[in-house]
Amino acid sequence: MSEDIITRLRDRAARPGRVWLHGGVPGTYAELWDETGRLAHALAAAGLRPGDRLMLQVEKSAAVLTLYLACLRAGVVFLPVNPSYTLAETAHFLTDAEPALVLVEASRLAGIAALGATAMAFDEFLAIAATSETDFADTPCHPDDLAAILYTSGTTGRSKGVMLSRENLASNAEALVSLWRFSEGDVLLHALPVFHTHGLFVATNCALYAGASLIFLPAFSPDAVLAVLPKATVMMGVPTFYARLLDTTRLTPEACTTIRLFISGSAPLSPATHAEWRMRTGHAILERYGMTETNMITSNPYDGERRSGTVGMPLPGVEVRVTGADGQPVPTGEAGAIEVRGPNVFSGYWRMPDQTAREFRDGWFITGDLGAFDAEGYLSILGRAKDLVITGGLNVYPAEVEAALDALPGVAASAVIGVPHPDFGEAVVACVVPTPGSPLDEAAVRTALRERLAAFKIPKRVVVMADLPRNAMGKVQKAELREAQKGLFAQRP
Repeated sequence: MSEDIITRLRDRAARPGRVWLHGGVPGTYAELWDETGRLAHALAAAGLRPGDRLMLQVEKSAAVLTLYLACLRAGVVFLPVNPSYTLAETAHFLTDAEPALVLVEASRLAGIAALGATAMAFDEFLAIAATSETDFADTPCHPDDLAAILYTSGTTGRSKGVMLSRENLASNAEALVSLWRFSEGDVLLHALPVFHTHGLFVATNCALYAGASLIFLPAFSPDAVLAVLPKATVMMGVPTFYARLLDTTRLTPEACTTIRLFISGSAPLSPATHAEWRMRTGHAILERYGMTETNMITSNPYDGERRSGTVGMPLPGVEVRVTGADGQPVPTGEAGAIEVRGPNVFSGYWRMPDQTAREFRDGWFITGDLGAFDAEGYLSILGRAKDLVITGGLNVYPAEVEAALDALPGVAASAVIGVPHPDFGEAVVACVVPTPGSPLDEAAVRTALRERLAAFKIPKRVVVMADLPRNAMGKVQKAELREAQKGLFAQRP
């Protein structure tokens, strides 16, 4: 078992002067420890007991991270929710998770209370905590105890509550700190949301586990990132962050002289972005792969080739296999379903035992992603299984077509989907966003692809769009694209 995150935090707090948060309060690990004690007392005063769920739906702040740590100390299950969700969307989490307390912005309090939840304004809760004692006796917990519930986006049906244990979080933090060479001297630039596993667990837990410090931005903007980049040593981001930074002339090697590592995840990083970033900054972005249910699964190496278009190799202690329709591993180089097992993998979906059983096979979690290993052990993600396009009985992997599209001049971004077709069952359709000042011609795009792809993989239609629909982490929402284009071939040509 890995050393618990709270044990690591307690050890750091015993060393006076260790900075946790630059330009914020609490600023040192000792002050952070005291603040988590106050918040843990406030949780108990509000009636929460070990195993109870605390739902939090507020804007990003350092207080969110402090409260997460207080929940670990108190044995309370942390349940963060995207603050942009409407009341109608939020109602599902209330009825499904049955939180003992909901903390929200004051402007949302009446609406949440009207849904029958016990709710309090976050500012009011923090004010109560400010008057509490710092000395809190941590609740004895087992590594397998539930630490958090994160809900999936629910784009294909009911949003599912992913149950993550203390060991899930600690083991992944331990592996990443070693793999990515985190140390006490690191300063992590944090511009990610904190209701998602990337910003809440991967980024924060790495820093805490190593005793490093954070520069905490309320949101991403190129100007804000570039202003503090010279003070940081590591940056974690989504591909959209890197693409937008490339749009500014201020991104230079000189702007990145203090950085030792740029990390990308949550959505595929295009080879074009990877190549341009390296040319502009001298740094090769390290791409990794994970999901809510598993934390991080694979990573490109810190030392060695960071291979564009791949997500690297399995983390230490994590097993990954690619299987065929019969559930058996396929040979190297062949595509199939990605499955994973290890201490990072969740125990199941909250109150959904049947769904949990369907997504595990002999102890392996079936991720729903398609991929292939190359001869050197690098894993490539070919897309979600539900996004696979079967046209005329032939399989088309969207990632392969998207890579070919992204390599064309004038294409800023692309997404490939399958659309119902009267003859082929499904037709390959490309949704593309042009670079500024580069109008795209459908016929020209299809002609250019003939040199790169077999005929059955070439999109039957190319739809030019101003932008692609994305979620908060920059991942393209293909279900939305399929719905918008579903009538494209309603009539036979």
